[in-house]
Amino acid sequence: MKKLFLTIFLLSLSINSQAQERNGNSTILHVNNYGKNSNIKEGTYAENFTAYDTKGNKISLSDFKNKKNVLLVFYPGDDTPGCTKQLCDIRDDYKELQKLDIVVFGVNPADKDSHKKFINKNNFPFELLIDENKNIAKNYDAIGMFGFINRTVVLINKKGKIVLYKRGMPDLKPEEISKLL
Repeated sequence: MKKLFLTIFLLSLSINSQAQERNGNSTILHVNNYGKNSNIKEGTYAENFTAYDTKGNKISLSDFKNKKNVLLVFYPGDDTPGCTKQLCDIRDDYKELQKLDIVVFGVNPADKDSHKKFINKNNFPFELLIDENKNIAKNYDAIGMFGFINRTVVLINKKGKIVLYKRGMPDLKPEEISKLL
């Protein structure tokens, strides 16, 4: 019975994810609305974190304070349709984001090998962080129903303040982001 429930649930996620892709950013996957009233607010200071990237580098938010803006993209899974689209859109705008002194990190609990395959398959010029125990996701209120990662985007300025906190796949065009920094 548990397998049947899980299969039906995952199928509904897939269908909703496909609907999201067909309708662009206007449709938000229903699990992304879980926790919609987040305690995370724009204008507050971001919670520090430490995680490893696929190269084994230890990454801490505090490493970027007063140096770089940080864009965290929490996403449910490597190599899934919606996540691939979202991260490929960021990849396509990456050079413009770099001009704004933004370092980008995709974040989810997948392991190093899964992240490496996803990076290589899609030629991502940015790193994916391994949030093995979902601690970063918890700190940024990016955990949804049944422990799945909510698709959540967080932009943190050089001072360490959150200037953008959005669920789903918000428009991250560099010209719009520059207005927030």
